[in-house]
Amino acid sequence: MIEPDTLSAPGAATETSSGELDPAVDQALDWLIRLESPSAEDCVAFDAWLVAAPEHAAAFAKAAALWQGPSVRQAAEILQARRSARPPRRLAAYWKPLATAAVLVLGLLSFSNLPMRLQADHLTQVGERQRIELQDGSKVLLNTHSAIASTFDIDHHRTRLLQGEAFFEVNGNPALPLEVQAGPVLASVHDTAFAVSYVDGEAQVKVQRGNVDLQANDAQSLRLSAGDSIRIGPHGFARRERMDPAVDLAWVQGRLVFEDRPLGEVLAELRRYYPGWIVSRNAQLDAMKITGNYRLDQPQDVLRSLAHVTSAHLQEYPGLVILN
Repeated sequence: MIEPDTLSAPGAATETSSGELDPAVDQALDWLIRLESPSAEDCVAFDAWLVAAPEHAAAFAKAAALWQGPSVRQAAEILQARRSARPPRRLAAYWKPLATAAVLVLGLLSFSNLPMRLQADHLTQVGERQRIELQDGSKVLLNTHSAIASTFDIDHHRTRLLQGEAFFEVNGNPALPLEVQAGPVLASVHDTAFAVSYVDGEAQVKVQRGNVDLQANDAQSLRLSAGDSIRIGPHGFARRERMDPAVDLAWVQGRLVFEDRPLGEVLAELRRYYPGWIVSRNAQLDAMKITGNYRLDQPQDVLRSLAHVTSAHLQEYPGLVILN
C-alpha cells in the first residue's frame, strides 16, 4: 500500500485559518469580473498584479477554473432566471459569490486525496505514468492521476480502478479471468489488451486486442471485440463505437494525438498531464481546430507549440500558463 500522506495541487490552500477566503483568491475573482470586458489599462494592471506576488498566479488559476466550471455557471443562470424571464447579458454579480463559496469548499476538501491514497496499491500524480505487474502476471500501464487496488485469492483475481485511466495486457488463466472494476462496470478478461478509464462517475472501455466481457451495475452485459469502445454511466451502456487506436490509445505510446479537435478540448486533455493550471481567456481561440502529434511528457512544450500555430499570446508563470 502507498504510505498515507497528503497530496495537494499547487495553490490548493485557498482558505485562511479563520475560515475566510484567501485575499489573493478574492482579488483573482475580482480580476475575472474586470477581464470580461477589459480596457487596455485593465490588461496592464492585471499583468502587474500577476507578477507582484508569487501566490497571485496560482490564485488566479484556481479562481479561473471555478469561474469557468459548469456548476458555478449553472447556479448563476438559475439565480438570474428566478429574477427575470429575459436572458441575462452579464452574470458577474452572481458568479462572484458562487465562485467564492466554491473556493472555500475546495479549501476544506484540499486533503480529500488522502482516502484514495489509503485505498490504492498504486497511484500516479499529475503528469506521471507507472508500469505495474500484477500478481497473475498481467501488465498494467497506469496513466496520469490514476489509482488502482488489487485483490488476488484462490477464487478471484480482481483489480479496481479507483480513478483515472489504465491499460491492461492480460495473458491470464482461462479458468480464472482477471476482473477489472471501474465505477459502474465490471470487465472480465482472459487473453486481451484493453484500456479502461473512470472519471467523473463515467467509465469507458477501449479494446485493442481480444475480447472483453462487460457487466454494468444494472445487470446489463455485452462483449466488446478489438476496435470497440463504449462508455458506461450510472444508467448503463451508451452506444458501442469504433475507435482509432493510433489516436484513442496514443497515450500508451507516450503521445497525444489530435485530429481536427477544438483547442478547448486539446487544452482539457493537456490539463490532465500538466502539474499546474492552464487558463484560456479567448473563446474564439478555444474554437480553433488543432491537428498534431505531441509527446505527453512535455506539456509545457506542447503549449508553446500550440501558441505558435494559433498565434496566441502565451504567459508563463510558476504553476500557471495563460493563453489569450
